[in-house]
Amino acid sequence: MYLSQAKTFGGIGAILSLVGAFSYGILTIVGIVLILIAVKYIADAFRNDDIFKNYLISFILRFVSIFIAIVSFIAILGVDTLFKWRHINEIEKSIGAAHIVFALLVALIILWVIFLVASIFLKRSYYEIAEKTGVSMFHTTGLLYLVGAATTIILIGFLIIFIAKIFEIISFFSLPEEIKEEGIQTQTSI
Repeated sequence: MYLSQAKTFGGIGAILSLVGAFSYGILTIVGIVLILIAVKYIADAFRNDDIFKNYLISFILRFVSIFIAIVSFIAILGVDTLFKWRHINEIEKSIGAAHIVFALLVALIILWVIFLVASIFLKRSYYEIAEKTGVSMFHTTGLLYLVGAATTIILIGFLIIFIAKIFEIISFFSLPEEIKEEGIQTQTSI
């Protein structure tokens, strides 16, 4: 469990998660998993479980939020409504556009709130990494993710999250090969 592995996994994972946002979602998932592994390596290198726990909570919340938003959308519209008709036009005619918009808004608000909470845990993890590694760029990355999550409701947050992704790539590739912590020197293999 070397920091050079965390640097590689984290950097490649951050690139894949950024590229995945513009293509098929599987790259995003692979990228986030690689970042999870990198954060685990960093947490193990410093014997600090909070780094990994905070990232893991964020990781779980991001995936669960999508499921919860979909379930709430279906629950508001009614399962029988969605499976009774084959086209959205038929649903719109039977239950009304206002009901569909309301269900969509509730689902999006739920998604936003959970995503915001996930970003708080992500920020905590990245702040710990910055403190332990001395790579202050992780502070900026964590803060940008939080601000981006908070402002996605007014759409500017998507641009801020894009910028956070770029900072995340730079942060991971800026990890040092050798770290000192409290007089203990940790070396990485090449």
